[in-house]
Amino acid sequence: MTAHYGQHKVGFGGFSWWSVVMFQGEAAVTLDEKGRVSIPATHREAVAKLSGNRLVITYNPFEHGCLWLFPEKEWEQVRDEVNALSKAKTVHRNLQMKLVGAAAHVEPDGNGRVLLPASQRSAAGIEKKAVLLGMGNKLELWSELAHLAKIRETISEEQITEDMLDLKF
Repeated sequence: MTAHYGQHKVGFGGFSWWSVVMFQGEAAVTLDEKGRVSIPATHREAVAKLSGNRLVITYNPFEHGCLWLFPEKEWEQVRDEVNALSKAKTVHRNLQMKLVGAAAHVEPDGNGRVLLPASQRSAAGIEKKAVLLGMGNKLELWSELAHLAKIRETISEEQITEDMLDLKF
């Protein structure tokens, strides 16, 4: 697993600064008896520098068996966008409940371990063995079985989108 991060100038006329975090890679992880998972050393420095060592953990609202871990600053943008959705639509309220309502702030301890809320571990089916994926602006923590099932799925020709056709791999 690797983490790429740095400072970039943005703006017109005057400059403002913002941080970019890019998590990537896969790591098999084990939860201890207290429900803690260790953040890989390759990501610890990025988490510490970019978010004051604060993460937010919440449900992945699109796939069962997975929790999302955001650096706090990344989370604030996601939270604000989700909360801005109209409360009049059931799907919006469900998304707000799964993301914002369930969000928990966590901080790695001195050994880089994060305590996962028991309710989230249980709902996602995350037990002793799990897989941590770097997915750009966030980390995804998958139950071992859900990750294996997802990785074994193939993308069929019918599922390929126009955007995917432009990829150069």
